[in-house]
Amino acid sequence: MRPDYTFLLIDDNAIDQLVTKQLLKKVLDIPEVNIANNGREAIEWLIDHGKDPDHSLIILLDIQMPEMNGLEFLQKYESLSEELKNGNQIFMLTSSMDADDIRRVKSNKYVTGFLNKPFPVNDFGKMIYSE
Repeated sequence: MRPDYTFLLIDDNAIDQLVTKQLLKKVLDIPEVNIANNGREAIEWLIDHGKDPDHSLIILLDIQMPEMNGLEFLQKYESLSEELKNGNQIFMLTSSMDADDIRRVKSNKYVTGFLNKPFPVNDFGKMIYSE
């Protein structure tokens, strides 16, 4: 049986949001994908929605965004309560080729995986549903 997940996509690009959301729905049969346009909106979403005991949270996080980018989000995320972070998985989903950004992301203890755009939905499905 597949685990129940809540999804939060953090990306400022409306086309990437639409494509990723549709791929999750059609390929992985994900009924709902929550959207935040930047890290600030995502932190607010996390605080407002709290922890759902019946669903683990998967965050798909872009690096390059206005207001609060993915790296800044990770810094702010670290200050959230352990209860809010417990059981969450963060996957970086980016087209960034900046070696320093990639190194920083991959060394972050909250980041579960790194995915390059365009969104590799089948590989992602294997990552989260492998048993």
